[in-house]
Amino acid sequence: MQQALIKRFLKYVQINTMSDDKSTSFPSSSVQLDFAKLLVEECKSLGLSDVTLDENGYVTATLPSNISKKTPIIGFISHMDTVPDYPGEHVNPQLIQNYNGGTIILNEEKGIKLRPEQFPVLCDLVGESLITTDGTTVLGADDKAGIAEILTAMEYLINHPEIPHCTIRVGFTPDEEIGRGVDFFNVEKFAADFAYTIDGCELGELQCENFNAASATLHIHGVSVHPGSAKGKMKNSLSIACEYQSLLPALEVPEHTTGHEGFYHLHDMSGDVENSTLHYIIRDHNRDQFEKRKQTMQGLVHVLNKKYGEGTIELEIKDSYYNMKEVIDKHPQVMDLAQKAFKNVGIKPILSPIRGGTDGARLSFMGLPCPNIFTGGYNCHGKYEFAVISHMVLATKAIIEISTLATKE
Repeated sequence: MQQALIKRFLKYVQINTMSDDKSTSFPSSSVQLDFAKLLVEECKSLGLSDVTLDENGYVTATLPSNISKKTPIIGFISHMDTVPDYPGEHVNPQLIQNYNGGTIILNEEKGIKLRPEQFPVLCDLVGESLITTDGTTVLGADDKAGIAEILTAMEYLINHPEIPHCTIRVGFTPDEEIGRGVDFFNVEKFAADFAYTIDGCELGELQCENFNAASATLHIHGVSVHPGSAKGKMKNSLSIACEYQSLLPALEVPEHTTGHEGFYHLHDMSGDVENSTLHYIIRDHNRDQFEKRKQTMQGLVHVLNKKYGEGTIELEIKDSYYNMKEVIDKHPQVMDLAQKAFKNVGIKPILSPIRGGTDGARLSFMGLPCPNIFTGGYNCHGKYEFAVISHMVLATKAIIEISTLATKE
C-alpha cells in the first residue's frame, strides 16, 4: 500500500493544477481539466465503475458494495487544484527518509530551510519519512494527498475482495482553493448518503465545524485637489481607509486569534487620494457573532459617512459559506463512524474546528453531510509544505476502515 501511495502522490504533485481566481470560466484553468482526464483513466484502470468527467470538470466514480446486505453509500471527496497565489508548477518533491531532526535544507542555492524553530511539529517527526518541496513551489499535498489516498484505498479494496465494504462514491472537484469547488456539484447525481472530504492536515484531524465566512469590499471615494490648497477641500480616501481599519478591534485579526475565535482580515488594499478599495474576509464559528461582525463593519461605514459625507464609503458584503456543524449535528452517525474507524486503525481523533472552509461545508448545506478528514500534509499554501508518509498511510487506512465499518452498522 505505502509504495503505491507514494508513487501516486509523487506523480500527482508534479502536475500543475493551479486554479485562477481571475478567471470567469469553470474550471478556472485548463490544467485542472488535463488532470481530471488523467484521473478518469486511472479510475477506469483500477476497475471502478460509473466513471465520469462532466462538462464542469467533476470526476466521479463508484466502487460497488461487495456484500448483499443493504449498507449506506459513502462518498470520499478531494479537490484537484492548488492555490493560485503561490507557484504550483515545476514542483520538485524531495524525499527525506528517516528524518533525524534539526533543519532540513530545502534549497541550498537560495538558502531556504525548514526549521523546527519555525515549525515545531518537526520535533515530533524524528524518525519519520517526509516529502518536502525544493523551496520554490507549493508541494500540492493540499489536496493531491487526499486524491492519492482515496484512489490507493480503492485499489486496496479491489485487490482484497475478502474485505467487506459498502458502496463507495469517489469525487474529485476543481477550484476549491478559490471558493468555487462545488458551485456545480450535483449532489443528487452523486447519490451518497453522506461523505467525507479528505482535505485536512495534522494526523487525526476529524473536523465537523468550520468558520461562517463572508467577503467584504469597501469602496472609499475621496476628493483630490492640489495639496498646497487642500485645506477644507481635500478628502483623502487613503487616510479614511486607514481610519476605518483603525476602528476595527485590533486583536480580532488572524495573527492574534486561534481555536473558535473569529476575526476581521484585511486581505488587500489599493488606491490613491481620490479612490481606494479594501478587501476583507470575515470569519466566526458562531453564527450570531458572525452576523454581529457584519453589522460592526456596516456600523463603521455609517459613522464615517456621517463624518465625511454620505456616499463617501460604500460596503458590499457577500456570504461565502456557513458552519457545517449546524448540519452534521443532525447526523451524529457520520462522526461516530469516522471516530470508530480512526480508533480501530490506531489514530487518536482530534476534533478540532477548521479555521477556514472546505468543499464539505457547502456540500453539507446542499444536503450531503460531509465532515473533513486529515491527509498528513502540513504547512499548506507555501514553500514549507510537506507530507508525512506514515500519516498518509494512516489516512488511507481510515478510508478503508470507514468503508468496512459501514457494513456492520
